[in-house]
Amino acid sequence: MLRLTWVQPEDLIGHELRQAALDGREPKAIAARWRAAGGPDAPARAGASARPASRYLRQLAEDLLDELADLPSRLADDEPTGLERIKALCPDWPAPAPARATTAARLEAAWLGRAVGCLLGKPVEKLPLDGIRRLAAATGNWPLTTYFTAKGVPQDLLDAHPWNRRSAATSLAETIDGMPEDDDLNYPLLNLLLLQRHGRHFTTADVARVWLDELPAGRTFTAERVAYRNLLSGIEPPHTARHRNPFREWIGALIRVDLHGWTNPGDPAAAAEQAHRDAVLTHTANGVYAAMFAAAVIAAAAGGTHDVHACLRTGLTVVPPRSRLARAVRHAVELARTTPDFDAVVDALHTAYSPTHHWVHAVPNTALTAAALTHADGDFTGSVCRAVSGGWDTDSNGATAGSVAGLLAGRPAALPDRWTAPLKNRLATSVGDFDGTGFDTLAQLTHLEASRP
Repeated sequence: MLRLTWVQPEDLIGHELRQAALDGREPKAIAARWRAAGGPDAPARAGASARPASRYLRQLAEDLLDELADLPSRLADDEPTGLERIKALCPDWPAPAPARATTAARLEAAWLGRAVGCLLGKPVEKLPLDGIRRLAAATGNWPLTTYFTAKGVPQDLLDAHPWNRRSAATSLAETIDGMPEDDDLNYPLLNLLLLQRHGRHFTTADVARVWLDELPAGRTFTAERVAYRNLLSGIEPPHTARHRNPFREWIGALIRVDLHGWTNPGDPAAAAEQAHRDAVLTHTANGVYAAMFAAAVIAAAAGGTHDVHACLRTGLTVVPPRSRLARAVRHAVELARTTPDFDAVVDALHTAYSPTHHWVHAVPNTALTAAALTHADGDFTGSVCRAVSGGWDTDSNGATAGSVAGLLAGRPAALPDRWTAPLKNRLATSVGDFDGTGFDTLAQLTHLEASRP
């Protein structure tokens, strides 16, 4: 039996009820109707429930999703999605700046850093925080300093906390053979194609066209899969982000924006605006802010003149200051700045956000990534290891932290060989003609786009 993940109405409704509570709507009456009808909760960690719902429950879920979308939000004034309204709320929005020159070597370090951080996080994606800590400690790798391994891990611990099913064969220290395919690398490749075909003045519709041409539907997840389905149903952007899409504030838009930062070195405003046009295909409000924040941080780091703390401050200038994302990032940075033990930082963040947020939601994951970069002071190994050790969306957080820290390192040789050698300068992907491409080649192609007016 095929249970397609992330699109079944009976699976979406539980996520939408939680999202409604987070974004300032009042879903209690609708939640009561769903539960009275026997509707289940959303799957806790998977994308689909084990068994299909009845035709009645599926129709009810569709109706309730539409009713939830019509509820007013008390946070709407502080958390708009339109770019001009976002700018109006940001008193320190960065002035347009001539892009600084960057180098292919710096961009190669960023590509490698993104791959390393993603690869480190892949085998423990979806695992609880305690499981990640115990698996690493069982092999003397806690605090994290290198890739996870199954060698020496007691079988009862592996049974209690099995590695990510899709990733164990390609992302443990003993199984790595080049960079395996992952959506955290597929989206930068798609945006490289986007810039090659449409330039930096692309539209959201251009993003959609590139996806439909180059992105297999089965390689999409959460908000991206819902938006893809909406496109095929004839729904136009930006409505693709809103129609029956409870994942519109999750991390998907954030993981797509590295190219926007890499190709606007020293111009965070331009990077954030490109990230906005990309993100609104699939996301709203804090999901969009996370993408804009990451793009601005990366653009500042790509300029080569700031430390990580200045880059993070720059990222906050493009986020509405009263938004949930801005508050979470400020909280995380302050925790990291004042708490010597990073495990204590992580525990505090989990206490604050895990009871109310899904493990893929953009708010806690962006906060954790900012905390990791702050606590590591931009050091490459410290940044990727802290980001992954914090749990939640481990591969995505590791990838973003690795991208920023790779830029700050400035060149591939500055990244420890134990991280980069297993990649063998080879990337697997189903996007375009990039399968097997080397990171040096990707850096050269990215540098061409960064140099284009």
